[in-house]
Amino acid sequence: MRAFRCLLLLALLLDGAARAGVLTREEVARRFPAPIVVGVKASEVPAWPLFKQNGTATELVGYVFESIDLAPVPGFTGVPPNLLVAIDPKGRFIEVAVLSQHEPVFMEGLGEGPLHEFVAQYEGASLGQNIDVGGPGGAGRVRLDGVSKATASVRIVNQSVLSAALQVARAKLGFAQGRDPGQVARIDPAVFRPMDLRALREAGMVAHLRVLNRDAEKLFAGSGGEGLDQETLARPDEVFIDLYLAWASVPAVGRNLLDAASWKRLQGRLDSGDHALLVMSTGRHGILAEDFVRGSVPQRIALRQDGWPIEMRDLDLDLKLREPLPGADVLALRVIGQAGLDAARQLDFSLPVTRNKGIVYPERITRELQLAYRLPEHLYHPREAPSPAWQASWRTRLPDLLVLAAALALLAVALAQPGRLARNGSRFAWMRGAWLLFTVAFIGYHAQAQLSIVNLTGVLQALRAGRGLDFLLFDPMSLALWAFVLVSLLPWGRGTFCGWLCPFGALQELAGHLGRALRLPQLAVRRVLDARLRRIKYVVLAAILGAAWFAPALADGLVEIEPFKTAVTLAFDRAWPFVAWAAALLALAMVSTKFFCRYLCPLGAALALAGRVRVLDWIRRRAECGAPCQTCRHRCGYGAIRADGKIDYGECFQCMDCVAIIESDSLCAPRILDKKRGRTVAILQVAAK
Repeated sequence: MRAFRCLLLLALLLDGAARAGVLTREEVARRFPAPIVVGVKASEVPAWPLFKQNGTATELVGYVFESIDLAPVPGFTGVPPNLLVAIDPKGRFIEVAVLSQHEPVFMEGLGEGPLHEFVAQYEGASLGQNIDVGGPGGAGRVRLDGVSKATASVRIVNQSVLSAALQVARAKLGFAQGRDPGQVARIDPAVFRPMDLRALREAGMVAHLRVLNRDAEKLFAGSGGEGLDQETLARPDEVFIDLYLAWASVPAVGRNLLDAASWKRLQGRLDSGDHALLVMSTGRHGILAEDFVRGSVPQRIALRQDGWPIEMRDLDLDLKLREPLPGADVLALRVIGQAGLDAARQLDFSLPVTRNKGIVYPERITRELQLAYRLPEHLYHPREAPSPAWQASWRTRLPDLLVLAAALALLAVALAQPGRLARNGSRFAWMRGAWLLFTVAFIGYHAQAQLSIVNLTGVLQALRAGRGLDFLLFDPMSLALWAFVLVSLLPWGRGTFCGWLCPFGALQELAGHLGRALRLPQLAVRRVLDARLRRIKYVVLAAILGAAWFAPALADGLVEIEPFKTAVTLAFDRAWPFVAWAAALLALAMVSTKFFCRYLCPLGAALALAGRVRVLDWIRRRAECGAPCQTCRHRCGYGAIRADGKIDYGECFQCMDCVAIIESDSLCAPRILDKKRGRTVAILQVAAK
């Protein structure tokens, strides 16, 4: 018992380690050597800043972090991949590297090489662009080439990288907190007509705020700051601040406010996706404080959108207005494109006004003037509705999903009337053979929808770690097939999947046909031994599920008892021990009907247990079945018919052989006997006449 507790504790520690970052500052420094200097890990997000000495100044190069600390998106084993990600101050990827992963397709077979090639594509891409696997590419978009046979896995990796990077960019680089930069409304550069300042104000394209001294005094009423500004009290009707605010990077606004040279100069200072806001103010409370430093963030105006602060920085430009405002301070402020400023949402500006009370240790009392600004709708294109990352997988696989849906509907209709389906034995044999080929070729090799015990262990590990099950949505073909299989358990039990929809099961059945065609001797297993061997798959199932819960690393090895990944997912392109195992099972299937399915398959065991919810005894039986007739029982290659003639649905693979027999006048002994009796009666009746 003590040993078991130690093993359990070790498993929990290992599992905890698999869900947390593994890098130290020293390891990061080894990966990013001099002249790069690794700073202290940030407190608000688990990311290390990277610096470089530039003359006498220390320049921020970027941030490096692990995806599992920020976006632990479960893979197909339920364990998230862990990527090292480095981004620069503009949100461009410096590097993405694989630290650890448990994706079955990359563990063996394909190996990690294709995954390393995939993540290398991020270098130089920007978070301000739409980054998609297999997407269309083009302006503002980055297309990442996927990996054949691993499309769902690389989409999970992509979501991990982008989600983690956006969290760091929002916390440290001024990116928008509530949305992705690629999913905001975009300015329409084609909209323009000449307008003066008055017309711009009336159209809502320029916001205006005029505050008199008396209005400023009201801000401090009832506070310690009341009555402290003598000039305000002495001249209450004079202007405290008269401010105009405009979205100057919008051509319909900026081209009308600025002269041609200033408009050109402004455009030259903005990167793609950046925004410029123009602030023009007069009055005793100017927008520029006495200690304001050009090129810095102004202290007398702040911007929020949807409650989140957005940084504005002075562009340090000398701009000329078409209609001069005498004595006005003109300030051009830049908002970087990565901040995700949304043209369709209201901009909320605040102008802090501060008064000091006291001399030695003065108390600062601050109140804010508010100004809301919203662009008219005709100046922008509506933002793209955000869609979950997994939806791209469904759009890509839509044609295959339609084919699968049609095939499953056809199968359901056929299985709902088994007597009619199997009435003509030779026609049914050809039809079933064609379906087995469809299962292998389309469901298996083309759609890569081979269901596996790994699907169950992945769910189990994700639930144990408190993660969601969204990762299942990245593989629409398998999910759709799972949905059908689970529903089919109610009327028919496990046989629908194991007999009709499992690609490796179909390979085994085809191998069995080949073995009989070659007249190979068939292996006969005594019924007592056969019953004992069938229990092995339940032991295997228990071992795998137990390991998935207590020791995930062990489970990764145990699931290899399934040859599905080798034979179907990777089409035998794998290390020789795995290929030898899969080939040996197919060779056994040539002399023993579906040997692996009957004795070893953990997924089959799980479906057999789940199939106990079956509500129909859908295979028709006759009163003579079992007593005295044993024809179906002796001909059932799966041993799924008991001595009393009843069907053991937990072992039935829905091959329909017994249905074909019971519907045949030449194979079903009671029907043959009834037919003979009918002829005898007819002869006696003729003789009597």
